[in-house]
Amino acid sequence: EFSDIFDLDHFKKVLANDVRIVSSLPSTHLTSRPLEDKRMPVNVTPQWIRANYARLFRRGGVALLRGLESKLSKDLPSDLQKLRCKVAFHALKFAAPILELGNKITERMRSKGPYLALHLRMEKDVWVRTGCLPGWTHEYDEMISSERKLRPWLLTSKSNMTYHERKLAGLCPLNALEVTRLLKALGAPKNARIYWAGGNPLGGKEALLPLIGEFPNLYNKEDLALPGELEPFAGKASFMAAIDYIVAENSDVFMPSHGGNMGHALQGHRAYAGHKKYITPNKRHMLPYFLNDSLPEAEFNQIIMGLHRDSLGQPEFRTSKSGRDVTKYPVPECMCNDTNLHTSS
Repeated sequence: EFSDIFDLDHFKKVLANDVRIVSSLPSTHLTSRPLEDKRMPVNVTPQWIRANYARLFRRGGVALLRGLESKLSKDLPSDLQKLRCKVAFHALKFAAPILELGNKITERMRSKGPYLALHLRMEKDVWVRTGCLPGWTHEYDEMISSERKLRPWLLTSKSNMTYHERKLAGLCPLNALEVTRLLKALGAPKNARIYWAGGNPLGGKEALLPLIGEFPNLYNKEDLALPGELEPFAGKASFMAAIDYIVAENSDVFMPSHGGNMGHALQGHRAYAGHKKYITPNKRHMLPYFLNDSLPEAEFNQIIMGLHRDSLGQPEFRTSKSGRDVTKYPVPECMCNDTNLHTSS
């Protein structure tokens, strides 16, 4: 339920002047069968929705638009873009039990100084769906390859590409060794405090050994929670992800090992909060250097640092590239803009 994860009263209050929100259908519509159209194309405009659904909605009174968020055009009128930001950055607030525990874990990470948050995408289903291999033991690579052959429909996109082609195209999650090398090249000290968010990696804690060996101050929510604190959320992936989100949002630096909804949401949230540092791994350009064993470490580090000079969460206009989501790139539609500000030469 939405209200299990988010504060429903806060959501309604923030959007009261923008959208009429109801928690249940009126008695006159309880037996109505909602209109559900599964033929909605991608990149639809508000005009398309009105043209196709307004008459049917007026007739039936209830419409169920599944997947609207993913199918709605990213280029909307400015008022709707602002509304999307208002929802993402103001109306959506985690429910009190989640927020309370997330803040407690944040305080425990913060108590000994600044920290970096990693979102690691190393779960079994991630390797299967991305068409990639973990790359740290032959046994686990074979396991993923076999799983993919048995269930080829799980592959999310570009099924004609080999694993190696995907890797070089930057389409694969970074494994623990690659994350470790990237952090070292970017200057992370051995005593850096790191919080890692994400589900159980394939291979368990062994999969994290390269990270643990280089950065011993590596923690997740299970390490930081007191006995019994996580029990109310056990077996509830969305609740656990929400706790991770809170700790990652409050970090001094955030870096995802791969894309995904959580990483995208955090990128937008951190930009909206004042462009807090967000490292976007330049996988496509850096991986050839990762595969070059003859490159001296100092030269490798210098190259990797140069590749990420412009990937550290600097302000970036959504409109500089087509198809960008305003909740990931809130500039310029959702940020304050002083039109009277001038620079003098």
